[in-house]
Amino acid sequence: MKITKYEHACILLEELDQTLIIDPGMFATSLPTDLKNVAAVVITHQHGDHLDKDLLRKIIDANPDATIFAPHDVLDQLGEFEAKKEVAQPDMSHTAGSFALDFYGKDHAIIYEKVPCQNVGVMVNKMLYYPGDSFTEPKEPVAILALPSVAPWLKVGEAISFMKAVKPAKAFPTHNALYNEAGEMFANNWLGQLAEVLGVNFSVLETGQSIEV
Repeated sequence: MKITKYEHACILLEELDQTLIIDPGMFATSLPTDLKNVAAVVITHQHGDHLDKDLLRKIIDANPDATIFAPHDVLDQLGEFEAKKEVAQPDMSHTAGSFALDFYGKDHAIIYEKVPCQNVGVMVNKMLYYPGDSFTEPKEPVAILALPSVAPWLKVGEAISFMKAVKPAKAFPTHNALYNEAGEMFANNWLGQLAEVLGVNFSVLETGQSIEV
């Protein structure tokens, strides 16, 4: 499976000539909108940095058979979209083309005093796990973790603790558009140092860069 990181929280996965897109949000400006063979789009939650409706519409227009997987409150906002839709709920599994999807968790991490919205983490093909905006741990081993590295709900120490709890074989930072160059360098240095202590193979993917697992 080929994994390509785009800006912020957007991840593209390719398997057997099919494509899965996770969180095409407002910062994913270099994500191609003419992609073909998109089997599904996963939206972890409703915030604009994870869901850009105009971008999603372009993807669906180019791939009318694609299925949108998202929590209830997201699907409620997509009523005008003429597309296949499936509710992404905790502890439920779905198949879309070449992709097996397992969903975990139901709430966004707390920013201040209360949970702002629904959120699901997603495991793809029993290999890649992305928690969305949460610290939800999957109930199975993780080969590669897409690790949020900066957010209003997150500090670097919490990202390290989450990586320690999940214990992936590999990890790369994501959800990083809020950093400037200096901040990202400091955060990645901390994450990389502690990953080495934990025995996690940590690497930084630039926008448009890919790895295969």
